[in-house]
Amino acid sequence: MESKTADKPAAADTPAAPERAAEPVAGSSIPPEELEQLTADIVAALKTVYDPEIPADIYELGLIYKIDVDDERNVAVEMTLTAPGCPVAGEMPTWVENAVAGVAGVGQVSVKLTFDPPWDKDRMSDEAKLALGMF
Repeated sequence: MESKTADKPAAADTPAAPERAAEPVAGSSIPPEELEQLTADIVAALKTVYDPEIPADIYELGLIYKIDVDDERNVAVEMTLTAPGCPVAGEMPTWVENAVAGVAGVGQVSVKLTFDPPWDKDRMSDEAKLALGMF
């Protein structure tokens, strides 16, 4: 099964962020343009999920480590939290799953929580740093 992987995909409206958009996987049965649009729609959905204690979305915070889209358009998200003891640790993966599942064309969604590598503020986009007054 071929899959499309996006390691910390790019936000289209964050020009200062390093290029993080994934390229289409050779041999994928999903046309490249469709895969690119699906990935953009998934990122947009992820940007609707916020850590309730931090005024920035989880994507810009750098909590999304990987997005895989397979040939059947099933999506696997690997993410972390700002801290292992985060009060919403039990809820946030469900929020992410629900947001991604709401994207048109997406099949099944799975969310894996990891703390390897541990999250740190260097993973945040410039947009998140600006929102948090870190400039």
